[in-house]
Amino acid sequence: MVEENLVLYSEDAEIAVMALNRPRALNALDMPTLERLSTLLDQICAAESVKAVIITGSARAFSAGADIRYLHRATPLDLRDFARLAVSVNNKIENLGKIVLAAINGYAIGGGLELAEACTLRIAAQAVKIGHPEVNIGAIAGFGGTSRLPRLVGKGRATELLLRGRLLAADEALDIGLIHKVVPPENLLDEAKAFLRDIIGFSRIAVKLTWEAIHRGLDLTLEESTLLGADMFGLVASSEDFRIGINAFLEKSRPAYIGK
Repeated sequence: MVEENLVLYSEDAEIAVMALNRPRALNALDMPTLERLSTLLDQICAAESVKAVIITGSARAFSAGADIRYLHRATPLDLRDFARLAVSVNNKIENLGKIVLAAINGYAIGGGLELAEACTLRIAAQAVKIGHPEVNIGAIAGFGGTSRLPRLVGKGRATELLLRGRLLAADEALDIGLIHKVVPPENLLDEAKAFLRDIIGFSRIAVKLTWEAIHRGLDLTLEESTLLGADMFGLVASSEDFRIGINAFLEKSRPAYIGK
């Protein structure tokens, strides 16, 4: 049975907030926590009232990654299942159909950073430390980091970070494009919600299809990717929101999108 308090959940004006809640373990990921995240993501996906999501951590960590105590006692087959569950959760985040923002409040290390990398956007509090130190314990970034980090910061930077295992300060992570904004820690959640409200004020369909074109297009050739963008443009043009936006522009008024 999964304990619900492993991930705290709340909603605020169309934004869902999920906070990892294992503070004594620096919000390390174990099977029950991943299962709880998976359940909540399914609920959010089906919830019309939720337009965007924030993932953060309680206390002084976002997530310290995989629970080392579990890694120590589990069998290789157990760990394969564990990694596959983590990959499944991260894939759900990436393909949720809604914007997911990682509000990195403290350490985001290993699997914790992989959770953030699966999010659409990332902002961080000042003085956080993030990175992939898996090589320090003879492991690799097996929750998607070897795939997502190169897509976010480029192959060269990702290779150096994954092979050296060093931790980054927030400013360096900002400089290489791994995060999008650095804010004072006391303002993190407010800034995260403001960041998302800038986006959810637009057409939900346009936002969803823009992300889909970006995400799917990365695995295509340039020609295929641009054609996908053209197809998405045609698809969004069939929506009522497209007509609302065009009419509002011509009338010099503020569009009131309906998400259809």
